[in-house]
Amino acid sequence: MDEQFVSIGKAAKMLGMSIDGLRKWEREGRLIPVRTVTNHRRYRVTDLHALMHDSAPDLEIDSRCILYARVSLTEQQEAGHLERQLGRLTAFAAEQHWTVVAALTDVASGLNEKRRGLHKLLDLVREHPAGIVVVESRERLTRFGFGYLETFLHAFGVRIVVMNPVVQEDRQELIDDLIDVTTEYSARLYGKHVGEKLGLIVRQAMETLTQEVASE
Repeated sequence: MDEQFVSIGKAAKMLGMSIDGLRKWEREGRLIPVRTVTNHRRYRVTDLHALMHDSAPDLEIDSRCILYARVSLTEQQEAGHLERQLGRLTAFAAEQHWTVVAALTDVASGLNEKRRGLHKLLDLVREHPAGIVVVESRERLTRFGFGYLETFLHAFGVRIVVMNPVVQEDRQELIDDLIDVTTEYSARLYGKHVGEKLGLIVRQAMETLTQEVASE
């Protein structure tokens, strides 16, 4: 029977990864396509099926994962929330029979773009030691812009697995994030001093509102 071949776009769809990820695999020698006379890539369907059924060593990368956990406050870390979150991620990875190659954490707001753990995660994605990033919820990775991060990781052949797509948000974390947004944008508009003052006003207002709601 004649061998069947598919284009790079079809191959990427079959494997559930990006075209850039397939090109990276080619550079690394994990999955080598044949070339047509017009220099287009064509992938053997038998090779793709072998990868899809995890019967080839090339797919070992997709059983390796990076864990990422985050809490906003030092008080949450001291109370053990970060450790327990990481424990849940570790247990989840074990249930999926994934190998954990790195466990990264941050104690910072989900709006903070300078998180050390997050930057280490992005560095690892570029090095591609794993095909999966596991987070407990989308908000643990970032408060805004999850789709952008997902697209970036996908370009390197890495997918994000969200353990709990729907979770009850911590009220204090949401309040802190709201204050961070208010402070930052007010500072841009009116200066740092005014931004900090407005942030303090919002915090006091939210604390008062929280007490009123709790007393009802």
